[in-house]
Amino acid sequence: MMSTLRELTTEELLAPGHRMCAGCPVPTFIRMTLKALRGPAVLVNATGCLEVSTSIYPYTAWRLPWVHVAFENAAAVASGIEAGFKALMRKGRWDQKVDVIAIGGDGGTFDIGLQALSGALERGHDFLYICYDNEAYMNTGIQRSGSTTFGAATTTSPPGAKIPGKREWKKDLIAIAVAHDIPYAATASVAFWKDCIAKVRKGIEVDGPAVIHAITPCPRGWRHEPSESIKVARLAVQTRFFPLYEVENGKYRITLPVPNPLPVEELLKTQGRFRHLFKPENRWMIEAIQRWVDKNYERLLKLSQL
Repeated sequence: MMSTLRELTTEELLAPGHRMCAGCPVPTFIRMTLKALRGPAVLVNATGCLEVSTSIYPYTAWRLPWVHVAFENAAAVASGIEAGFKALMRKGRWDQKVDVIAIGGDGGTFDIGLQALSGALERGHDFLYICYDNEAYMNTGIQRSGSTTFGAATTTSPPGAKIPGKREWKKDLIAIAVAHDIPYAATASVAFWKDCIAKVRKGIEVDGPAVIHAITPCPRGWRHEPSESIKVARLAVQTRFFPLYEVENGKYRITLPVPNPLPVEELLKTQGRFRHLFKPENRWMIEAIQRWVDKNYERLLKLSQL
């Protein structure tokens, strides 16, 4: 396991000049991820914001082997690549360990790609799957996803007199992954770089599948200032809205405890997608989100004590 920051590569494997939106923290998160590589690697990228903006023909921002696949099959393609390298090694035609990493957004992970991810985890492929979560289908018009927060305004959950934003609660991706009895799963935030890099390295080094769920605020979809993306990502942790924890061989551990959290309202008020919740008739939704946040954190505390 990586023991010192001196082991991090100084090479920049995501080149400047990509076309991600101003203030988007996903390139920062990807640079952190690539710093944790330990050797040869192949990156599989589902269709989405990251893929579209880093591979506009005839240019690419990637300085390592990179594969673009459809929204729904990143985990399946990563499985095939991992199995292919194993076959080559069995036949004596390849002698290097190659780390396979799949990356998808919340749309391509929580929803469209969940079947492929579940199959890969169940089969036990040795690869790392990373979801960068901006809580909607941002690339195609800010439609709600299974990751979108309850009450959030999107183009398919617009707040009005009858429906005050999204009516469903966010899926628990890590719990779904852990249910497959995988060796490692964790959450990460782009605002906490050391925690993030350490978890990526752990996910790469375990023998078997690993899943990392990272919060990456979207200025366009969340309606906050581009300069505040890291602040918003930090608030998500400080309010316990997005706890940082890991599950290693079934053992839960909160990696960044928040003993004195800020009210979740402090996070919500930074984002225009929740503006309607501050109307008197919708305040009950803020209270419901706070209860959900409190209940989830208490659950993680109990699991961490087992």
